[in-house]
Amino acid sequence: MSEAVVLDAVSKVYGKGRGAVAALREVSVSLPKGGFTAVMGPSGSGKSTFLHCAAGLDTPSSGSVRLGGTELSGMNETKLTELRRQRIGFVFQAFNLVPSLTVEKNVTLPLKLAGVKADRAWTAEVLRRVGLGDRAGHRPAELSGGQQQRVAIARALVTRPEVVFGDEPTGALDTMTAKDVLTLLRETVDELGQTVVMVTHDPVAASYADTVLFLADGRIVDSMSAPTAGAVAERMTRLGAYV
Repeated sequence: MSEAVVLDAVSKVYGKGRGAVAALREVSVSLPKGGFTAVMGPSGSGKSTFLHCAAGLDTPSSGSVRLGGTELSGMNETKLTELRRQRIGFVFQAFNLVPSLTVEKNVTLPLKLAGVKADRAWTAEVLRRVGLGDRAGHRPAELSGGQQQRVAIARALVTRPEVVFGDEPTGALDTMTAKDVLTLLRETVDELGQTVVMVTHDPVAASYADTVLFLADGRIVDSMSAPTAGAVAERMTRLGAYV
């Protein structure tokens, strides 16, 4: 199977009656396994809702979402929590690290929560890959913002997930640090065969992806392969985002 995630006619409506707001409108898309997909659009275009529905964090009002061969609709919250814990990695703008835990313990926390024994060799390998092999015993307060985001990426990778979802993962970082983090995400795709789906508002961040999906008013209105920052910014201007 070459698709990691498939959305089929997914709509998401918040509220009822006259106050109802359609965040997604019949979105159908396949996200390829081993690919890096960026999702862009103006504020309020449905980017976060798209990510939350694709990752099983939110339930569509209609349509279906499949992770690999697994249909998510109809799953109860317990099953969805289990699926997210075992098969999906998350990297958010906020690093969400536990201050009292070491880097290593923060990274292996999802395994502990799932009642799974951490593979020490794999944990060490993941820490080495994110450039924190010598920081395993440090606490978050002893790290820079960029290093903390690397811990978050290591934590997302340690369960060997089918997909890593990033929600503005470089939003809180300076330009140089963001570049390091994006290079790291790119390497996980190229070297580990990881699938990455990233919501971003930054054309430079989007240029690290294989494909950019453009959302407007809850619909996918365009896509771009082999994106450049300039081409992405120009397309966003035509969506009314950077006027």
